[in-house]
Amino acid sequence: MDSAKKSGRLSIPRSRRLTIDLLHFHRQVDTTAHDRQFDLTRVAMLRSQLPTRISWPMLFIKAFAIVAANRPVLRQTYQRWPWPHIYLHPINVAMLATHRIHEDEPWVFHSRFEQPEIQSLLELQSSLERYLNEPVKKIFKRQWELSGLPTLARRVLWWWTLNVALSKRTRRVGTFFFTTLAGKGVEIQDPPAYFTSNLSYGPLDDRNRCRVTMSYDHRLMDGSTVADCLIELEEVLNGQIAEELEAMISTAKTGQWKVA
Repeated sequence: MDSAKKSGRLSIPRSRRLTIDLLHFHRQVDTTAHDRQFDLTRVAMLRSQLPTRISWPMLFIKAFAIVAANRPVLRQTYQRWPWPHIYLHPINVAMLATHRIHEDEPWVFHSRFEQPEIQSLLELQSSLERYLNEPVKKIFKRQWELSGLPTLARRVLWWWTLNVALSKRTRRVGTFFFTTLAGKGVEIQDPPAYFTSNLSYGPLDDRNRCRVTMSYDHRLMDGSTVADCLIELEEVLNGQIAEELEAMISTAKTGQWKVA
């Protein structure tokens, strides 16, 4: 039967289960979102001169990791169990929402970048290319297997990772979340996730300005801190990140360009 003619009760596609899990645990973290207009003229100009593409998400992820490395609160999580306390993760691990078509279904997987602040932009971009192009069952093996489990089993594993196995939580689910639809001309006003800090940016306008949004766990920080983080993030993008782009351009001009 043509699927367009089907009606009535349908089973939840495997491709939606991980997102449903994320929203389930997101409801346990009361996030608030603030945004700031960034002027990225310098970064956009330098990026356009590179001989190979460096995606905007990699620029933002590295910049935010630099900010988080100097601000421990961005690596903290509020833990309810077995008593209310704060857990400080030892390193930054960024998780990027990554759209893939697999078995004719749209999926959202989480691409993992460990300590992006100490990786080069070329290394980060190379990792992203693997997440975008390698077979789903290979590059997202753990998430693929998790999606095949019954809901109760998945929720138990999620809960254990988020609340008990905290040393493994860092590696498995990361310390901050990044998602964007800027490439489609869309802004995400309140990125949904279970992280302490979640980042998104909108499309650049004709003056190379864009809205950058940070949603955060209000139990751990206040709006003034988030405002400072956004200010610092813009400074890092136009400072350290722009300087790395300039160095990459200089390297390319000397003929020593090497792709990671």
